[in-house]
Amino acid sequence: MLELAKPGSAGTGTGVIPVLRDGAVVALLRASNWREAGTATIGTQTWVLAKHRGDLTARWASDSEDVVRMRARQTSLWKGTWRVELEGTPVEVRSASRWKGTHRFLVDGKPVAESGTTGGWSPRPTLTAEPDLPVHHQVFLLWMELVLSRRNTAAITAATGAAVIGGSS
Repeated sequence: MLELAKPGSAGTGTGVIPVLRDGAVVALLRASNWREAGTATIGTQTWVLAKHRGDLTARWASDSEDVVRMRARQTSLWKGTWRVELEGTPVEVRSASRWKGTHRFLVDGKPVAESGTTGGWSPRPTLTAEPDLPVHHQVFLLWMELVLSRRNTAAITAATGAAVIGGSS
């Protein structure tokens, strides 16, 4: 299982989120707090993560800006479904739990990964994947989960704020 650790933990610098597998760092994620963008360093390879024309995308840092190696596109807002392309492999993303905001990732109808969260007041995304799913694909899916988690938190905060303002008049 991959999990996002607390930023700056596991011997990383400020603003760096370690990606852990069984307590060992397998990747370093630098995710912007204000934009849906960042970088992921896995071994010696750096991936550029971005939102491009509504899609979440990933490319190698050495690629030109128009190259897309991995992409996630929402297919249904109401059902919470997504379509992901992992270097040519289509992945269907379904909601595993609306309450928890978790997803199941399927290739040709077979589950290859499932997201979850750590417990506590500030839950962080986790990803349990089949062993043959490459780690850079897993990190992309984990980053996607982080983005979706932040979107959900922002929506809840906005709705709560509107309810408080509306109820206080």
